[in-house]
Amino acid sequence: MQSPLFIYVHGFNSSPSSVKARLLGAYMKTHPELGDYCVPALSHWPAEAVLQLEKIITEHADRRIVLIGSSLGGYYSTWLTERHENCRTVLVNPAVYPYRLLADWLGENQNIYTAEHYTLSPEHLHQLESFALGGVKDSSRYLLLVQTGDTTLDYQEAVAFFAGSPQFVQPGGSHGFDRFEDLIPAIVAFANNKIDLPEPVSLPASF
Repeated sequence: MQSPLFIYVHGFNSSPSSVKARLLGAYMKTHPELGDYCVPALSHWPAEAVLQLEKIITEHADRRIVLIGSSLGGYYSTWLTERHENCRTVLVNPAVYPYRLLADWLGENQNIYTAEHYTLSPEHLHQLESFALGGVKDSSRYLLLVQTGDTTLDYQEAVAFFAGSPQFVQPGGSHGFDRFEDLIPAIVAFANNKIDLPEPVSLPASF
């Protein structure tokens, strides 16, 4: 069987240079037998970002795709997984209702990694809401990783939305997901249809 393609889907105002993307990339580089890895640099326009990801998925329609979606990337990954049977998704502190959350960010923004300046507009929110789902068809295709110390998102929204999925709920931590590297083996196991989650030891809350 062909090895899977892992796609890291970064979040709002992030990039392929994000800490989690680099940690996962380093792990995959030292374990090439696990599969291939890519991290597309996504547009700040939601519709364009989803098209970028869908192009990669359709180009590899004969492979198992594992999406690792962080924050807003988790929202995109959920929509894509519902559309493509060859996808499975790992959600890392995912945004469930980003069109509500980002209403507070309307106006001038700057990507913290690329320094790109752009204006977040109501059209961005409209595009985000167009990808909203009432639920998921097969909860076994999702693995939820959240930390309760996330001060950007309410982790309980994700716990409720993905109630039927395997979940790792860790007390403390942050929106960036502290010690993400500890969960990479669990991500790899999930890619191979296994659940192998460590005990969620409490972490200090990071701000």
